[in-house]
Amino acid sequence: MTQTTPAGTPDQEGAGSTGAAPLAWAARMRKAGLRVTKQRLAVLDALHQTPHGTADEVLDHVRQSLPGITVQSIYTVLHSLTGAGLLRQLDLANSPARYETRVADNHHHAVCMDCGRIEDVACAVGHAPCLHPSETHGMTIQVADVVYQGLCADCAARSSAAAPTPDPREARQG
Repeated sequence: MTQTTPAGTPDQEGAGSTGAAPLAWAARMRKAGLRVTKQRLAVLDALHQTPHGTADEVLDHVRQSLPGITVQSIYTVLHSLTGAGLLRQLDLANSPARYETRVADNHHHAVCMDCGRIEDVACAVGHAPCLHPSETHGMTIQVADVVYQGLCADCAARSSAAAPTPDPREARQG
């Protein structure tokens, strides 16, 4: 799962392998009016390391540093960080809710229908009807969630390799 990090996220603020990520996250939490806690920092780190993670995936990652954290605590932290705008919740078909730290843009997602791989896609361009609704019902549209579904290159290659070769005798009998 690849994540291209936009400007304004911890990678662009000197985080990553330098260890500055907790400082960047702490500043963003304070700016959002949240207390900085080790649980919130651990959840943000987990999602920075594994973008588009589920609550269970976040729990597994966080328990490496905070073994006593509960499932309820993970959900509480995810909810508070999402409400403060530090996380984005993805509600994809046939999938539990997923979360990501990339919130500074209106990007979209490509999902492999075979293996479930999720990739970030830059904002769609062109004249797609889904980006310009025919009716707004009086709403000021602020976000267009677009999910592209298909097969990733690995799954497509496996699929074509596994496809049976047609028997030429069967074609003649029809």
